[in-house]
Amino acid sequence: MNPLSLIGAFVITFALLSYGIGSISVQHFRLISRGVLIFLTLGVLLDFGAIIFMISGSNKGIFSFHGILGYSATLTMVIDVALIWRCYVRNGLDSGIKKSILLYSKISYGWWLIVYITGSLLIIWPQ
Repeated sequence: MNPLSLIGAFVITFALLSYGIGSISVQHFRLISRGVLIFLTLGVLLDFGAIIFMISGSNKGIFSFHGILGYSATLTMVIDVALIWRCYVRNGLDSGIKKSILLYSKISYGWWLIVYITGSLLIIWPQ
């Protein structure tokens, strides 16, 4: 495996941990805390970093099938974090989150997990 892709794989795993902690906290506590904002934002930033490393280390180009899935998952993450930040700006810390945002957040995290697992399987069983 290319060293840049390997770094990307490690960074994406940290993104999974960070975004996962933030997403699960949102679902469990149903309110916005400083920790939720930090973990979700860090997860998205790490995801962007991982994408850069994986594209740089890939020989398949920018628009592979898994790449497009990954971009769609990242877009759902960005929208999720933007919605939660907007809720924070409007209502402040420790404010409740609407059910529609909770549902979107759950779907976003689920989609991102599916794409993460798909990418992991592609590394285990390359084509």
